Amino acid sequence: MPLYKTITPNSQTVVKIWKITESFDDLMNSITLKPETLKRVLGMKSTLHQRGFLSVRHLLAEFGYEDADLFYDDNGKPHLKDGKEISITHSFNFSAVIISSHIIGIDIEKQRDKITVIAHKFIDYEEDYLDKIAVDYIKKLTTVWCVKESLYKLFATPGTSFKQCFLVIPFELQDEETIAWIDYKEKKHRYLVHFFEFEGFVCAFAIGE
Repeated sequence: MPLYKTITPNSQTVVKIWKITESFDDLMNSITLKPETLKRVLGMKSTLHQRGFLSVRHLLAEFGYEDADLFYDDNGKPHLKDGKEISITHSFNFSAVIISSHIIGIDIEKQRDKITVIAHKFIDYEEDYLDKIAVDYIKKLTTVWCVKESLYKLFATPGTSFKQCFLVIPFELQDEETIAWIDYKEKKHRYLVHFFEFEGFVCAFAIGE
């Protein structure tokens, strides 16, 4: 089983990460999908996306859930029928699911130089402490993106801007956690966000109250 890592940040929260090594057929053969889920996965043009999508269903099984236990609201946010909070992510050959009784958000991103092309779209205050010539610049920039993406999934409010609404205070990669803020409609929300590197990827997850 390619369950890559399990993290338990608190007694009510578990993160599971899957390394996707199986073929599409292998992933399909061992799970049961709802008709609408099957239609969705068969309609995907990318095999990589299909495998990432199916690996999430295997992670659900690791938690004791089935595809039938998962549904999405009108904003595309996933929910579980038993009322527990869930967040989902996949990037290339890794996927992850976090489940908690708290509101949560998770993101995985591959570290790639091309992130510098879109940096101006998601960093503002962070530009003051990110050193563009530092050897760890891509890692830090990817971490900021992951932190903000995890907050976006947690907050689940249409119209929020990565650049204008989410703020990540200075951090060091070895800290594996940072404070981040959501500033929305004259109200500020503070979160502790965990992050870590593995195999050229960054994972970040935010846990609310």
